[in-house]
Amino acid sequence: GLDKPGRFPPACAAGIPSQAVAKPKDPAMTVELGIIEGYYGSPWSWRERRDQVAALAPHGYGFYMYAPKADPYLRRAWQQEHPAEMGAELIALADTCADHGVRFGVGLSPFELYRDFNAEAQAALARKLAFLEVLGVQDLGILFDDMRGDLPDLAATQVRILHWIAARTSATRIVACPTYYSDDPGLDRAFGARPADYLEDFGRLLDPAIEVFWTGEEVCSREYSPGHLARVTAQLGRKPFLWDNYPVNDGPRMSPHLHLRAMTGRPASLAPHLAAHAVNPALQPILSRIPAISLAQSYREGDAYQYGQAFLAAAHEVLGPELARRVQGHLTLLHDTGRDRLGEALPALRARYAAFDHPGAREIVAFLDGAYVMTAEMMSEEP
Repeated sequence: GLDKPGRFPPACAAGIPSQAVAKPKDPAMTVELGIIEGYYGSPWSWRERRDQVAALAPHGYGFYMYAPKADPYLRRAWQQEHPAEMGAELIALADTCADHGVRFGVGLSPFELYRDFNAEAQAALARKLAFLEVLGVQDLGILFDDMRGDLPDLAATQVRILHWIAARTSATRIVACPTYYSDDPGLDRAFGARPADYLEDFGRLLDPAIEVFWTGEEVCSREYSPGHLARVTAQLGRKPFLWDNYPVNDGPRMSPHLHLRAMTGRPASLAPHLAAHAVNPALQPILSRIPAISLAQSYREGDAYQYGQAFLAAAHEVLGPELARRVQGHLTLLHDTGRDRLGEALPALRARYAAFDHPGAREIVAFLDGAYVMTAEMMSEEP
């Protein structure tokens, strides 16, 4: 039924190992930070994922949710089993998270499950939940994004599915992504007009123990304000679990750009208005660390934060001083101008970075070579 279960069942309330409890590494941190690997395009390697956990945990990143759009077994083919080798890699990633005191999560997108949540679909979902139990998932994302939404009783149907899941998982946190996860009218153009009062109905019917993802006033929001987050809190009946689409750079419009600049428009004053702040990273794992580290600095320093100085500090840590200075000098070309408009400058720029023996420089060279270019067809996820 649609009645709220109140809290998760007893299995979900069981304690988790102390080394896996998310806790800020810096006592000045004012919000829970994490990574949600939710981009389209070529996925990171398993080694890159484990390295990312190790690199960002000391900066207060306390959770990591695996949810790349390129994993078909979490999306269009969610009813199929993950291959054994992928399962082994996911367990290794969970172990790395535990070693660094980081919560491990997986984002499942059961494609259009709400169209017919019949016995067969429930059996398939139960099998997938059992697989996630084996992995030791602590944060379970149930993502209804990027699916058709102009359907009757959409919120009520999705909430019924979420409550069904909550009664059958031992994950200690569930975070749901509604189909309309932003004010952005682009979602209505892509997935149909959102039902009237969809967000309010979703929040009113949903167990208050379940968190809700939100990307802001836009899918890729330039900034966030306490006023906006307070309004969304009132609509959802809970603080939003922020899904921040920066520095992600997937898709035809963004993939020609390296999103390197330090975070702006995310002041420390947001912290009291958020359940948590999740960063969706760029296609380049090493370079993603620069803005990610700067976000932690913004929350730590508050009004004293300076985005230019934050970039320099993070770039020095990630790239080393010489390469950091080179990237600083080319920020306008790499971040703003973009690969498609470099013209005759591209070969010389490539040669400069090819001279560095550093994984960050190799990501820039690959970017200049077109390795991360994405088209609309590549994002369609058609089988």
